[in-house]
Parts: sequence; C-alpha cells; structure tokens
Amino acid sequence: MPISTLRSMSSNWILLYFTSRATTLSMDTGSSFQQLGMQQHLQPPRQQLSGYGKCSTTGSDPGKNPGKAAECSGGSGIEKGPVPMVCSTPCGNPYAGLVSHLRASWLSGKTRPMEYRVAQLEALGRFLDDKKQEILEATELDMGKPSFEAFFSEILLCKNELNITLNNLSHWMKDEHVDKNLVLQLDSAFIRKDPYGVVLIIAPWNYPIHLFLVPLIGAIAAGNCAIIKPSEIAKNTERLIAETLSCYLDNDCFAVVTGGVPETTRLLENKFDYIFFTGSSPVGRIVMTAAAKHLTPVTLELGGKNPCYVSDTCDVTNVARRVVWGRFFNAGQTCIAPDYLLCTIEMQEKLMPALRAAITEFFGPNPRESPDFGRIVSDKQFQRLRALLCSGRVAIGGQTDEAERYIAPTVLADVLPSDPAMQEEIFGPILPIVVIANMDEAIDFINARPRPLAVYAFSCDSKIVNQVLERTSSGGFCGNDTLMHLTLTSLPFGGIGSCGVGKYHGKFTFDTFSHHRGCLHRNMGLETLNSPRYPPYTQQKLGLLTTTFEVKRRGTCTLL
Repeated sequence: MPISTLRSMSSNWILLYFTSRATTLSMDTGSSFQQLGMQQHLQPPRQQLSGYGKCSTTGSDPGKNPGKAAECSGGSGIEKGPVPMVCSTPCGNPYAGLVSHLRASWLSGKTRPMEYRVAQLEALGRFLDDKKQEILEATELDMGKPSFEAFFSEILLCKNELNITLNNLSHWMKDEHVDKNLVLQLDSAFIRKDPYGVVLIIAPWNYPIHLFLVPLIGAIAAGNCAIIKPSEIAKNTERLIAETLSCYLDNDCFAVVTGGVPETTRLLENKFDYIFFTGSSPVGRIVMTAAAKHLTPVTLELGGKNPCYVSDTCDVTNVARRVVWGRFFNAGQTCIAPDYLLCTIEMQEKLMPALRAAITEFFGPNPRESPDFGRIVSDKQFQRLRALLCSGRVAIGGQTDEAERYIAPTVLADVLPSDPAMQEEIFGPILPIVVIANMDEAIDFINARPRPLAVYAFSCDSKIVNQVLERTSSGGFCGNDTLMHLTLTSLPFGGIGSCGVGKYHGKFTFDTFSHHRGCLHRNMGLETLNSPRYPPYTQQKLGLLTTTFEVKRRGTCTLL
C-alpha cells in the first residue's frame, strides 16, 4: 500500500512498530549510521508500517482517562510478535501524520494541567510495577543482565526519579519571581516554565528501560508530548516497550516508534521541538545535524574514555573492589564506567592481586558460570571488544566465548597510549592500566585528550583528590568510588565537549524539557513613571533614567 495518509489516527494504535529490520547497525552507543557514510545513511525506509494491537481497557479508554492501565490484545509477553497494520502518511514521510497528531494534542493544552502530568507519571509507576518481571526477563535475554543489576538500574533508580518528580512537581511548575529595578517595583516579573511541545527521545541498548524512562519522566513532568525511540539492538526490551507502554500512557500524546537506521533517519526529518539522544559521539553528530535543519534544541548524552587515577596513598583493597564493581557492572557496558586506570608502576603491582581477588570474590573462580556477570549485547560488539585484547598484556582474564558472546573480566597491564584499547571507548569488561610517573603526569595525560563523561580519583589524601578535580574538566566527577554519582538525582548528569551537551536527572530533567520563559506583566496605569524613557530626550530625563535603572556594584568592606 503506498504511503500517502496516516489512517485511523485514534488513540488505539498511536504506538507504531516497524516489523522489517534489514540493518544490523544501531543508533546506539558504540555504533554509527552505516559507518557514518551519509549517502547510505539517507536511504529511504521500507514502505510498510506495523502497529501493535489495540488496547482494551478495563472500563475506560486510556486516551480519555489518562494514566489508567489497560490490557493489550497484542499481549505483554516479550516473545509475542506485532499485529500487522499497513498505514500511509502525508508529505512523503511515514511519521509526518504521527508528529502532527501529537502536535495537535499538545496545542490543545491537554498536557499542561498538573493533574494530567501527575496521572501520566503515576501510570509510569504502574508500568514499572506491573512489568517488573517482564523487564528483568527481557534484559536478561538481550544481554544476560543479572536480575540484581537490572532491578537496581532499570527499576529502582527509575522509581526514585519518578517519586522525586511527583514529590516536587507542584513546586517546580510554579512561576519563579525575580528581582526588579525601581521603575518596575509595582509590576510582576517572573519566569514561566513552559513545555517545548513535541519532543523526541532516542534511547540506547545498554540500559534500555532507564535511558528512555528517565528522560520521559522529565518530558511528561514539563508538559510535553513525546515520541520514544527505543534501541532495536535490545530487541526483547524494545518489543516489551512497544507492546505495553500504550496501555499505560495517553496514546494521543505519547508514542513509541521502533526500527533501525532507515526508520530513525526518516523520523529525524520531522520537526521536533526538542530532541534528547543517548548514544555514541559519532551518531550524536548526525542527530545534531538533523536537528540543526529545524533549529531544534538538543540534549546529547554521549560516551567517552573515563580516566581513573589511583594515587600511591590509598587503600588498595577498597580501590580494587570499587573499580571492579564499576568497570564490570553490566559487563562493562556503561557509559560512565572507569575506562582505564592511571597509576605508577609500583601501584600497578600492588593493584593486580587486589583486582584479581575482587573479581574472584564477586564472580567466582570462573566468571563464565557466575549468574552475576552479563554478556555482550551483539556479535558486532563482541568482535570489536575481542580485537582490543591485543593491547598491553593480559594480566587477568582474557577468556572469550563467541557462541555466548562472553568476555571474561579482563585487566590489561602496561598498556601504551598508542594501543588499540586506548583509541576508543571500550564499553565492555576490559580494564587497561596505563603507567604514569606521578599525579601531575596523570593530569596532563587526561587533559591532553577529549574531555570525558566522568573522571575518577582515588586517594586517602583528600588534597590529591581535590587536585584532580580542580585541574581537570569532565561531565561529572567522583572521588574514591565509581558510578555512584549517577545515583543522586540532586546532581546534574551530562557531558561536556565531545561527550555530550546538556544535563538531566531530577529537577534538571524537568528544566531540560522546559522553556524558561521570561515574563513581565506591567500595570496599565502610572504612566508618569514611563515618561523619562519617551522622546524628546533631555539630560534631565537621562539622569532620571540612570537613577531608576542603573545597577551598582556592591561595596566591599575591608577590616583594618
């Protein structure tokens, strides 16, 4: 059927699913559009769309009764397939009708009331509660993620984000009144937190629930409509999201689009009011280029090589345990994992037995048999990671199994800056150690490279930790631990330079998806106060204007 008009844009099938996936490349972390070949990247998508089954609510339509859970006829089981539905859209783009429909919903003002936002957020909470087991099963099937890690990262942290938002939303939404000059003292000056409109959230595969849901919480809290694009690489989680999310959210305002590179390319051709992308730096550039055509603001949460400096004055056992946990959590497929260690040759020798002991303590003598150690997400990623094992010398681990996509927790010693493992973000269970002479050389090493998403520093001397903090630049910083700064919704999370643009978590997510609109509401009377600014101009008027508008620097007091 030719694509010409999007039929039946009812709340019953706004969630679209693309059944054909001919590409193995991903929009997500560690991959790029056709190896960044733009001519191939701009190929048109397949001309067939599929929608998941309609939602049959228990007593109401979720579009009319926002946030009420429903049962999908397509089923919630991750092994079930889509219900085909061939559709067509105007303007030659398969998503134009969908975007227009959501924009009409947003323009109607439906998403603005606080009660509506709360209802949708509470529905996300029910989604996490109802689908907890399916989420654990899907992430285990996609990448062998241990249920402990999946619950912590995909459910618990999301529930924390959700509850923080619900607890504070009424306060965040309030107008923020600001200081005024003498002329405007009787008027109202404030910042209004307006929603952007229709936003696009593109999520990666490594934390497939967390990294779409946390931005979505902020988008809903700020009053936006949203299209969510989950990763096609985590196919079981993608299917779970596509089949079930429509039963919890208002389908007139929120949609899931699935598919690979061609589908995402066509999706990005549409005008959005904000784009939130999590993935690799090369693909982030492509997303930013597409956004620039419409002057669409973006948040880009990208990757990088996160250094971890270990000083000679530290508790070696504690360092080893905290580094091993941070590096090998989710089989190393974490954007803020410590990517490599910087330490002296003496500290490398001390660390090696401590790292080996921590790995054995966490995963047993054979991590391959451990239920607490995951697998690499795809054959492509496995092959890429295995090629990095030639760097330096394998001091711990190094075993691989292509059939299981298993790579053992591995430590590489005496790695040179020119080795393959130091040329790209590792994003896997491999930890190189680069030997440096002292802290100054470590800091110079960090500063000579692109600014990372996180910098880690270990030392029993707080002055050394503070030196690393003060003399480096990164998206975030954590002293004497790894990953843990991510767990605080009170801290902004985001990159700098090539590792990202923008920040989120907690109120920062609400602010990211809100336009801070400067507003002044003046009194219609008291026209005499305006006279000094009107022509004809005189020196007397200029003096009055200066007196009422000038901001003077506060004086300083020096104690003698």
